[in-house]
Amino acid sequence: MIETERLILRPWQESEAGILYKYACDPDIGPIAGWMPHTSVKNSLEIIRTVFAAPETYAVVLKKTGEPIGSCGIMFANGLHSANMKDGEAEIGYWIGKPYWGQGLIPEAVSALLARCFNELGLETVWCGYYDGNVKSKRVCEKSGFKYHHTNSNITSPLGDKRTEHFYNMTKEDYNAIHINRERQTDR
Repeated sequence: MIETERLILRPWQESEAGILYKYACDPDIGPIAGWMPHTSVKNSLEIIRTVFAAPETYAVVLKKTGEPIGSCGIMFANGLHSANMKDGEAEIGYWIGKPYWGQGLIPEAVSALLARCFNELGLETVWCGYYDGNVKSKRVCEKSGFKYHHTNSNITSPLGDKRTEHFYNMTKEDYNAIHINRERQTDR
């Protein structure tokens, strides 16, 4: 479990399939990220049992309600991911329910995942990517301190269509520099 100011990141529970479906059935969420909207509570339960059962996959839980409102996770080179990674690297993925867009909750979750990646898991580089047109995801990358790295065009998404994907990354050195600057600003 990971705690932030407004969130708790913890494993998904099978009993939350209905809540997951409530947000993941929205056609404005899944397709832009490369996955089909959930079709039923049963479909959401299957996702909890399979996809969300992967290590380092978290429900994004709003502290004030105790309800999961999205998902985030750290994906490694030996698992499902988009970035071309080596050992010592990972990719962060995320989504959040539409009622919570624009509140800075996913950047807060990503910040906690970055701390885990660099301070606890000892990673050297963390990647983050988004498909062309996913402006909200691009903003999360930039707000979180990732730097643009490259673009892959004409790649096949998990939905089977051709897309352009933009990749950002952050090295341990970048992460340390960001936190040193934040500490200096706090000391002023």
